[in-house]
Amino acid sequence: MPESDQPGNGQPATHQVVILGSGPAGLTAAIYTARANLLPFVIEGEPSSTSDQPGGQLMLTTEVENYPGFVDGVLGPDLMTRFRDQAARFGAQFLTRKAARVDLSSRPFRVWTESTEGEPDVLAEVVIVATGARATMLNVPGEARLLGHGVSTCATCDGFFFRGQKIAVVGGGDSALEEASFLTRFGESVTVIHRRKELRASKIMQDRAFANDKIDFRWDTVVSEVLGDGKVSGVALTNTVTGEQSTLDASGVFVAVGHVPNTAVFAGQLNMDENGYIKTTDGTRTNVDGVFACGDVQDHIYRQAITAAGSGCMAAIDAERWLEARGQG
Repeated sequence: MPESDQPGNGQPATHQVVILGSGPAGLTAAIYTARANLLPFVIEGEPSSTSDQPGGQLMLTTEVENYPGFVDGVLGPDLMTRFRDQAARFGAQFLTRKAARVDLSSRPFRVWTESTEGEPDVLAEVVIVATGARATMLNVPGEARLLGHGVSTCATCDGFFFRGQKIAVVGGGDSALEEASFLTRFGESVTVIHRRKELRASKIMQDRAFANDKIDFRWDTVVSEVLGDGKVSGVALTNTVTGEQSTLDASGVFVAVGHVPNTAVFAGQLNMDENGYIKTTDGTRTNVDGVFACGDVQDHIYRQAITAAGSGCMAAIDAERWLEARGQG
């Protein structure tokens, strides 16, 4: 990285395009804007951050078999390395830090990578927000250690790996029952573990789940530990009413207790829905002129690498046309 682009060296650098986030959406946006000679500057996150790390959620997965072009599958981290290398090949620059504060009230937009009141580290004519979302985890022993080795947050991504096996799904909302119903296509059985006696899911989703012979329920129960040595073998359970301890054999544990978009730094500046996802219109445009959003930070429905990459392409094209219309492209 040129010395002038390093934060903390006097006058902050001004870039035509600054991309916040480096998952499939952010890196695809980087590839497209770099090929358009816009020299994007990617603030890719921090390796120590569980919510906004370089490469996004695919860095926490093992085999990816549903991304087009990889007949034999590809490891999630390897796929993201290819994305990043491709963007760098066309001239994208990277800063391995997390955006701690942004000011979108006027252009150039200002971005700080440290929580300070001093001068911003980076100035931007256009900002593409691709900070993603993070799955809400159980935070129990064994979960983090076995993430990607039987613990998953995406049935569509990983269900295929559990053909003919016993699967556990944790949660009681629509997402949990959607995951459970989908997983019955592959698993021998699916057990839904819910901390209460009643589900939060819509009636139609409940009716479908109750009618499915492959789905069983453990009521008033929480997971106290994910078991396994190298890969998941089961879960330890605690009854929330009686305190009784038990175990459940399972090869896969799907955590479906919600996602949280990484949008805290945009609060009060970008319009969001009731769950904190950024609202976009006319493609990837936000309510702030010159700020675009793509990927899981604005998509709570699909949450796939391929859809994130597609919206990253959209954001790049929207940004390029926005700059061209102002004679800056």
